[in-house]
Amino acid sequence: MTRILRYYRSMTKTSQQKTIPRVLAVIPCFNEQDSVVALAQELADTALTTDYLFINDGSSDETEHILCQEGIPHLALPCNLGLDGAFRTGVLYAKNHDYDYVVQIDGDGQHVPAFIDKLLETSEKTKADIVIGSRFAEKKKPFSARMLGSAFISAMIKITTGKTIKDPTSGMRLYNKKSIDRMARFQDLTPEPDSIVLLMRSGAKVCETQVDMRERETGESYLTIKRSIAYMLRVGVSILFVQWFQKKE
Repeated sequence: MTRILRYYRSMTKTSQQKTIPRVLAVIPCFNEQDSVVALAQELADTALTTDYLFINDGSSDETEHILCQEGIPHLALPCNLGLDGAFRTGVLYAKNHDYDYVVQIDGDGQHVPAFIDKLLETSEKTKADIVIGSRFAEKKKPFSARMLGSAFISAMIKITTGKTIKDPTSGMRLYNKKSIDRMARFQDLTPEPDSIVLLMRSGAKVCETQVDMRERETGESYLTIKRSIAYMLRVGVSILFVQWFQKKE
């Protein structure tokens, strides 16, 4: 399967030209050899006006070979930088190529590309700088150990900003051009809840829209159980304390 970045940029309507926003889906992937082809195909089939770029984050399996063999647009990092470094690579690419929006998508196939248009529509309708694809915007959050961590982070966000984010750990997010520029210029801004809070405190408008997600079936998650606990504590401490010493625009 040969796929290239697609450029559907303009269309004529009632004798006037309407520009279609340039959207780039950035997909960090680490050892996702079993999911990248299906995800690329789904992006091509359902997100018709969205370009996509996989960031191979130093995978040790056949991910790089498959990406090359199938002609899937990607950048290969020489070593594993983690989610923050991989996503930042995609953000810098988007800024350098003058994209209007970046959509963060996980490489394991959990996120459904068909919802990208809904995120974009929400951003343009509400003028939000960041739109979170939320599992719980319109649905009740289930009770589980994993969701306790999400509830804890939501509480920290409420305490520090006065605003409610129901699914702060969702990895499906859309960033507008202003947010792309901020994240490209400041290395301490990452695709994590504490950075989202810092941007909120800096005046960014953040909203959620309901999406559906699938369960991971293959590949390796960035977050093990041990890392998940450490992640929750780190994010909580950052939101409550560290952020107050970070520079706000």
